[in-house]
Amino acid sequence: MTPVTDVWVYLSASPLLWLTLTLAAYIGAFALYEQSRFNPLVNPVAISVTAIVAILVATGTPYATYFEGAQFVHFLLGPATVALAVPLYEQIPKLRRAWFALTIGLLVGVVVAMVSALLIAWLLGASPATVASLAAKSVTTPVAMGISEKVGGIPSLTAVVVVLTGIVGAALGRFVFDALGVKNHAVRGFAIGLAGHGQGVARAFIVSNEAGAFAGLAMGLTALATALIAPWLAPRLISLLG
Repeated sequence: MTPVTDVWVYLSASPLLWLTLTLAAYIGAFALYEQSRFNPLVNPVAISVTAIVAILVATGTPYATYFEGAQFVHFLLGPATVALAVPLYEQIPKLRRAWFALTIGLLVGVVVAMVSALLIAWLLGASPATVASLAAKSVTTPVAMGISEKVGGIPSLTAVVVVLTGIVGAALGRFVFDALGVKNHAVRGFAIGLAGHGQGVARAFIVSNEAGAFAGLAMGLTALATALIAPWLAPRLISLLG
């Protein structure tokens, strides 16, 4: 082997390499995001994921090897999610005034997201397992994979769909809100958190703390509501569609 190959073999066995690569990819992608003046189409998650996948494919590195280093970032998702309670606490007065509207919006949003995804997949001729995999597309990945397994879906496919849903939601949400004339930050944040989970929350915090707080609230409540509704509704709808 050449000296360069020797060095790569040594480094690729170290979890620190993949952690560093993950952080470097996102920092670079976020720098591009800033240069674009936070254009939602220049999504830093999509860019960094594409870059990492390209490196893994080019080097023939198994995902399991990569995850040994990147799992530290995965571990931090839990504390980061819990930390969303801090900005939400600052919005309690608004939350008390709008709790009924938010509850109705949550229930309608969860049902519409689920039913529309299942119907579109069925109309396109997807298999029952693929249709079931889309039931929890608007829920954060760990919860979505559990729901998918419960309703007869394919958890790995669900994980991919969830990531794509978040990217599309974060990229196009602003344009949809502007087209509809929705200007209230709480409403925009709640809607993007409901439809785009974690990536929608990240995008909402760039807009304002108020939007981010309500997006975080929506993400958590959507996961809870979908976990309760999907195991009951999804199998019945799939059975009805045949």
